[in-house]
Amino acid sequence: MSKPVVAVVGRPNVGKSTFFNSLIGERLSIVDDTPGITRDRIFAESEWRGRKFSLIDTGGIEPKTDDLILREMRRQAELAIEMADVIILLVDLKTGLTADDADIAEMLRKSAKPVLVAVNKSDHVGDMPADAYEFYNLGLGDIFPISAVHRLGLGELLDAAFEYFPGEAENEAEDNRIKVAVIGKPNAGKSSLVNKLLGEDRAIVSDVPGTTRDAIDSELICEQGNFLLIDTAGLRKKSRIDENVERYSMVRSLAAIERADVCLIVIDAAEGVTEQDTKVAGYAHQAGKSCILAVNKWDLVDKETGTLENYQKQVRDRFGFMQYAPVIFISALTGQRTGKLLSLVKQVYEQGGKRLTTGMLNDVIAESVAMVPTPQDKGRHLKIYYATQVAVRPPQFVLFVNDAKLMHFSYERYLENQFRKNFGFTGTPIWFMLRGKEKK
Repeated sequence: MSKPVVAVVGRPNVGKSTFFNSLIGERLSIVDDTPGITRDRIFAESEWRGRKFSLIDTGGIEPKTDDLILREMRRQAELAIEMADVIILLVDLKTGLTADDADIAEMLRKSAKPVLVAVNKSDHVGDMPADAYEFYNLGLGDIFPISAVHRLGLGELLDAAFEYFPGEAENEAEDNRIKVAVIGKPNAGKSSLVNKLLGEDRAIVSDVPGTTRDAIDSELICEQGNFLLIDTAGLRKKSRIDENVERYSMVRSLAAIERADVCLIVIDAAEGVTEQDTKVAGYAHQAGKSCILAVNKWDLVDKETGTLENYQKQVRDRFGFMQYAPVIFISALTGQRTGKLLSLVKQVYEQGGKRLTTGMLNDVIAESVAMVPTPQDKGRHLKIYYATQVAVRPPQFVLFVNDAKLMHFSYERYLENQFRKNFGFTGTPIWFMLRGKEKK
């Protein structure tokens, strides 16, 4: 099920970065930061009252010139509205109500989304500061005095946000379709690829608007199965403000990844692997999604002996953290190898759902330990008593050991390689959890 999304919006210098960091701190049981994009401080996962949620920092209203203020304000507000279940508008008590605050509130008020006004820099415990009452003029309902620096009032604010989280069973009817997120940087050819797949199979059931967080979902029934293609091609519009294009393409891609069973990461062969490609792939990997690396526009690459092998090595080097993901070279324009994509999608989907018996696992563990002894520290050897599988998509295994601290990451990687050698798991990450022997 998709996690609730909370978006933080506001003008510059109201303390958004501090607020964002406070919300994902240890006291709020942070789960993890998105790999590869922590510098952007745009997307993180946190937890409140036992419910995980995604937190988006919109980066603030960052116009470069006065001429761009209104356009950028509108752009960021609209994107926040589109993505979020709950929007937190952050304002500054010390500065007071400004025209920019009012302009942002006007846009948010027109949406059907709940908006909570957080009055930052309310640094004293007790009654609401007298200066905070003017923010009721925004017309957005209750206001919440907080101090991001001192972490005051965050609990009350999150309690209010929690009330607007969608129910855990909401919109979760049985769905046997394989949900495929087609993701990647703008202009990589995502839309062209989706259209090619739909056109070739000629078995489209319907094109329907996705949820408010997504672009267009296209349902496809063909020989390989029933698929839901989640296209993020709405990100392909050009903009003079390149950093915002990259920032919000990431936001849309993250929403698509959250819903997907399989992520089809489209790479522009003519441009090569970019930092944004690895950022998107990093989140799909961390989210435990089955992945395929599709190098598109292969028809545009000048070829000679060894071109494909050399390019594949470059891709493997850049995506070193997901060696399990198959690489396929395609052309959405000519249709080269696109006919193989859906079969590959189905394969990695099935691999991600594979279940193994405890007996099979322990046979491989015993054989692996016999070939390469477990690590040791100060004369103490790691002992692996037994293993069991606890979940699928991604496959998750609990290893019961004498002391989890004795496990070295290199040995864990060795065990993963042995699992893949014996059981496959093509296209899917594998998660290990260590359970140490309890001390009396």
